Amino acid sequence: MSWRSSLEVWDVATGQSRVILRTPMLIEAPNWHPDGWFLVNGEGRLWRADADGLQLLQTGCAERCNNDHGFLPDGRVIFTAHDGTGAGMHVWDGAATQPVGTQRPSWWHGAHGDRLVYACARGDRVVRIATCAMDGSGERVLTPDVAHHDGPDFSACGNWIWFNSDATGHAQIWKMRVDGLDAAPVFRDDSVNWFPHPSPCGRHVVYLAYAPGTLEHPRDRDVSLWIMAPDGTERRKLCDLFGGQGTLNVPCWSPDGRAFAFMRYA
Repeated sequence: MSWRSSLEVWDVATGQSRVILRTPMLIEAPNWHPDGWFLVNGEGRLWRADADGLQLLQTGCAERCNNDHGFLPDGRVIFTAHDGTGAGMHVWDGAATQPVGTQRPSWWHGAHGDRLVYACARGDRVVRIATCAMDGSGERVLTPDVAHHDGPDFSACGNWIWFNSDATGHAQIWKMRVDGLDAAPVFRDDSVNWFPHPSPCGRHVVYLAYAPGTLEHPRDRDVSLWIMAPDGTERRKLCDLFGGQGTLNVPCWSPDGRAFAFMRYA
């Protein structure tokens, strides 16, 4: 097989996916830009991806970018987690890259209004969910240090944060208010569920499901994509695929909420 990574788009109305790009490079975590192209990471760098191929983005000193990246909703700037400095968040405006002044390690996952949401590990090294202002000030760690909390994303209205947590034994989909109150699982099943992403239209949440017993979120596994209503009803499987880490790590929806991007792997 000549490709390693397949960047695809799932149309919610038709229930079908279409291939945007296939490449022998390992690329991960597509974000959908308002202009219709996709941001991915590969080989420690960030790339613009579309049907014409991959174009390297010149992000300055950020040369060890991982799959925790994305845009402000208007697409003006890019946030990324840069492992070269201990998984610190950086922001790139197309000309220069600047660190976001928060503690490390911090892994960017979403933005809404004037706040960022991210996963972090502090003195106890337990991964937790936090928010801060765009410049990194005013950090608020929202989840306790008794479980692994990861994969946060804002709801379309900005009043809720979706995330996954293993507080009930294995990773399940949770949500909480932006101040950390009312945290609870949306549903419970035997699958190991990661990376919930609410659609901008407010109608859907897509997430990644691993087989029961899976630890953390490894790559190159048989996984499935699921979709549900924000209250946890109408939950259904969209497809099975070979993927995992890199398939759906960060915000992935089109601006109109009619489709989302994901990675399939050979």
